[in-house]
Amino acid sequence: MPASRRTKAGITSLAAISVLLLAPLSAPVAQAAPASHPAAGIQDECSTPSINRLQKWLASGEGTTVPATGSLLVPEGDGYAAKIVFQNNEWHVAVVWLGNQFDAQADLSHSSGFWMTYAADDDLYVQLRPASHWSGGDKWLTRIPATGGQLVRKFFPFDPGAWTWLPELGQPQYSFASALSEARGLVFVGKTPNSLDFRELLIDGYQPPCL
Repeated sequence: MPASRRTKAGITSLAAISVLLLAPLSAPVAQAAPASHPAAGIQDECSTPSINRLQKWLASGEGTTVPATGSLLVPEGDGYAAKIVFQNNEWHVAVVWLGNQFDAQADLSHSSGFWMTYAADDDLYVQLRPASHWSGGDKWLTRIPATGGQLVRKFFPFDPGAWTWLPELGQPQYSFASALSEARGLVFVGKTPNSLDFRELLIDGYQPPCL
């Protein structure tokens, strides 16, 4: 990721907690959707590597990760997976741009949530980051539970009760509803060694534009 992008991503040092993208692992777990919950239809992929038309899965350069920077997308079967390894006991950051470019945003106010197929050795978080409040640690977030390294499919609802904020990082000065209306990205964060493998991130009611 270019230096200018990393600057916009927020964290300048682990000591500056007020601008961290991160939080302790204590938020409520997003619940799996009932079997009857309708998921959005399978979307055609982009002509360049993508997962559910999301082309920008990026290592931000924050924390010791493999890869250290750049795209997480690697060939997997007939498509692609997004893979990153968090190393050491320190904070790490991986970003998905919902509009496939930093300056884009998506209105998810009518979306019920997103399906994700993933594997994780340990718990981590995902933050919903709006265009108008991209930087700083005072963000809405929800916990992504560990899967024991096995691929699982789970639904994460955009129910305000499933998202929270942490006192250590400060209370968001905007509503969760407003964050949904101008969503720029989903930011995955964690501070423990972790091996992450993403195969699906399908957002109800939203089709990312291919670039």
